[in-house]
Amino acid sequence: MSALQDLHLNSCGGLKELPTSIGQLSALQNLHLNYCWGLRELPTSIGQLSALQNLHLNHCSNLQGLPTSIGQLSALQNLHLNNCFNLQELLTSIGQLSALQNLHLNHCWGLRELPTSIGQLNALQNLHLNNCSKLQELPTSIGQLSALQNLHLNFCEGLKELPTSIDQLNALRNLNLFECSNLQKLPMYIGGFNAFQTFIRQVV
Repeated sequence: MSALQDLHLNSCGGLKELPTSIGQLSALQNLHLNYCWGLRELPTSIGQLSALQNLHLNHCSNLQGLPTSIGQLSALQNLHLNNCFNLQELLTSIGQLSALQNLHLNHCWGLRELPTSIGQLNALQNLHLNNCSKLQELPTSIGQLSALQNLHLNFCEGLKELPTSIDQLNALRNLNLFECSNLQKLPMYIGGFNAFQTFIRQVV
């Protein structure tokens, strides 16, 4: 199936693994694995999908991590990992995703930190981390995300402060911190973004 461009395996709850041969799908652009609850990991060969633009793994609640080879996906634009409750970390290799525009990690309750390499995502426009309740801090390197327009951190109850480097995000338009109840302080120049439009913070 060398010409296959779209592979949808949504709601295959009994699927526990993908064959290593998936790396041979050289034309694959879209891989949807939403609601594959039994999936614990992806094969290393996933990094061979040089044409892959969209990887959706929403509600893969038993997924524990991504392979290092994920960084080889040079065409990847969208990575969705919403509701991957057992995902505890992102590997350093994610910083190699030079085309990545959207990274969605909403409701990843086990996620404790982001790798420093996330600052290398020069094309990243949207970073969604809503309800990552164990996330305690953001790396200083987040200030290097020159294309970032939207940063969503709603319900990140473990977050106590934002790095001062966040004032370097000159393209940032929307910063959402709704119900970050343990957030103790904000950077001094949080209102100085050139394109800033919306800042939402509410603590109950």
